[in-house]
Amino acid sequence: MTTKLRLGISAGEPAGIGPDLCLWLAQPGRVAGIDLVVAADAEMMRDRARLLGLPYPFFDISTANDLPLQEHRPLLWHHPLVHPAQAGILEPRNSQAVLNALDSLTDACQQGRLQALVTAPLQKSVIVDGGIPFTGHTEYLAQRLGVSQVVMMLVGGGLRVALATTHLPLSEVSRAITRKNLLTTLKILHHDLTTRFGCKHPRILVAGLNPHAGENGHLGTEELTTLIPALEDARALGIDALGPLPADTLFLPQRLEGCDAVLAMYHDQGLPVLKMKSFGSGVNVTLGLPIIRTSVDHGTALDRAGSGHMETGSMVAAVELAAQLARSSLAAS
Repeated sequence: MTTKLRLGISAGEPAGIGPDLCLWLAQPGRVAGIDLVVAADAEMMRDRARLLGLPYPFFDISTANDLPLQEHRPLLWHHPLVHPAQAGILEPRNSQAVLNALDSLTDACQQGRLQALVTAPLQKSVIVDGGIPFTGHTEYLAQRLGVSQVVMMLVGGGLRVALATTHLPLSEVSRAITRKNLLTTLKILHHDLTTRFGCKHPRILVAGLNPHAGENGHLGTEELTTLIPALEDARALGIDALGPLPADTLFLPQRLEGCDAVLAMYHDQGLPVLKMKSFGSGVNVTLGLPIIRTSVDHGTALDRAGSGHMETGSMVAAVELAAQLARSSLAAS
């Protein structure tokens, strides 16, 4: 398909590297065949452009009704901050304004005004310090869009690694993995691999929770009581899910051959391998949402904000993957 796409880009934490990445991305010649709509405070973005010595590349708009404008420049959807932002200095009073910008883009995607959402990193701690309960983009978007369960998946280095649990203390992981939740996770993963990633018959490798996948109950019983029954349920639905497999050998090349995705049980079980292979160019994808959402694979980099020292690979990869998924969805509709 050659349809020109319009993607929403959340600039994320105003004190972080997100505004820098958005300014870099919006410079002429960075992306082709894609219209960018960045949601942020316009004056903050102008200040950051001056700090970086970059031209201000945007045409400013103020409401969703301005999105149909046929403008040759990227659009900056102005969302005013409460307090002027400074690179590297967190300001809790701006937390709600930052989330307002994210909300606007999310709503515009749901309304079909934008074809996908790409998010620069947020600083969880400052949002909480601003009095707003917040555990991460993934959980926030799920609540905003009325979805009871979503799946976090990272893509990079030739791997796709999805997570059965996301940002939980290790002590809470086992309790959070239930037969029902794990089956739902596998159904979401299978569905999105099929409909958005173009995998006709997805093959999913599932990690065990315990060392050696529990060794028949000698090193933990969750495999016997939860994982194996959930996998049997999934296979009865036609989902090709193999496991539970020992996580320490799951990522060997011969094991991964012919695999479309790995499902890890918790954040630090699967992501170290993927980030070792792809850090700086990996992409975070939220599966199970009614919209397409991708994100960079790194944090706010407060120490680099405004310095001109930025790694752009993950942002470019996030935009390119969002465009690929959007085109696949449009072709399938």
